[in-house]
Amino acid sequence: MSPVPQRYESSNSVFTPQRLPFQIPVQSPVQEPLGVQSKQLLQGPVAKLTWTFPTPPQEPEQPVVPFELHYPVPANSVAAQCGENSIYVEVKEDFFGTGQLLMPSAFTLGGCTAVGEDNTAQVLIFESELHGCGSIPTVTENELVYTFSLIYTPRDYLGGGPIVRSSGAVVGIECHYPRMQNVSSNPLMPTWLPFASTVVAEELLVFSLRLMTDDWRFERPSNQYFLGDIINIEASVSSYNHVHFRVFVDHCVATAVPDINAVPRYSFIENNGCMVDAKITGSRSHFMPRVQADKLQVQLEAFRFQQEISEYVYITCVLKVAAASTPTNDERKACSFSANGWVSSDESDQVCSCCDANCGIRTGSDQVVLKDIQWKSTFVGPVRVKDHAFG
Repeated sequence: MSPVPQRYESSNSVFTPQRLPFQIPVQSPVQEPLGVQSKQLLQGPVAKLTWTFPTPPQEPEQPVVPFELHYPVPANSVAAQCGENSIYVEVKEDFFGTGQLLMPSAFTLGGCTAVGEDNTAQVLIFESELHGCGSIPTVTENELVYTFSLIYTPRDYLGGGPIVRSSGAVVGIECHYPRMQNVSSNPLMPTWLPFASTVVAEELLVFSLRLMTDDWRFERPSNQYFLGDIINIEASVSSYNHVHFRVFVDHCVATAVPDINAVPRYSFIENNGCMVDAKITGSRSHFMPRVQADKLQVQLEAFRFQQEISEYVYITCVLKVAAASTPTNDERKACSFSANGWVSSDESDQVCSCCDANCGIRTGSDQVVLKDIQWKSTFVGPVRVKDHAFG
């Protein structure tokens, strides 16, 4: 007999059978997982799939392309002709040989602008007397040489843009004349501006300002420095009559171009021989102790101008001489600033006491037999200063 649900009555202690009004369906112990139609599909033949993943396109193989990287070569864009008392220079407006014509206003010859332009040949024309346009005269044993600087200054930054497509350049042009022969006006090829400058005074004194090696034995063969380096500069004087002199550096100014009046400019020696760079910037710049009367050695910590696209620095100094036996004074001294105050490269630090004030002007009673000889165009450059010593 099938079990019948029972109900418990609270009034008695027996179970009374009670039939429910519906039947409880009983499930079969195994249920068919698929219907008849599904069975028939599985049992019949199945067609093969014809769809496949799409094949990625095949890139054509790169053929061997003949290619050679062309490195820039100096463009033959400057020609010069030296006359008896003047110089004539032609400069191609395609200065770098790239096919891009540059603005005529970007070129100067030692600060002098072009006097003419050949539009057909696309050439700028410069003319100057041998003593004009910032020329630097030097004297060798057999020659008198006049050095000019052709300067290209990019104008890319005039619009305030963040890019520059050309770099500045300085080309040195030299006119050589025999000292004891007739003047020659042969054409010459320009050379890059020399690193050192030598000038001659009327009294046959030869002043020189040179970059030196670390041991001070030789002129430095390179003008390349990095920020943080020490630049060794030697000022010297020699005489044809073998009289002994003592040389001083009266004042020095650094500019981004070979023009002492250019802006920006930085005066690091002033007040008749006071090295103010160390006091102003806290640098290591100083005069070396003098070891020879006709030579004075300067150590200048390398720097460059802010917001200047050029890495070059030109240093213009006024050199001064006196007889080697003449004592130093307020106007003839070489003083450096240190933690202990001002010190002299010569015999007495007392002459440096005026460096924090205004060193006196010579009076009539202070004249010496040999007058000081100054040459305001003595300079060294270009000195190239890069940001970092790598890359």
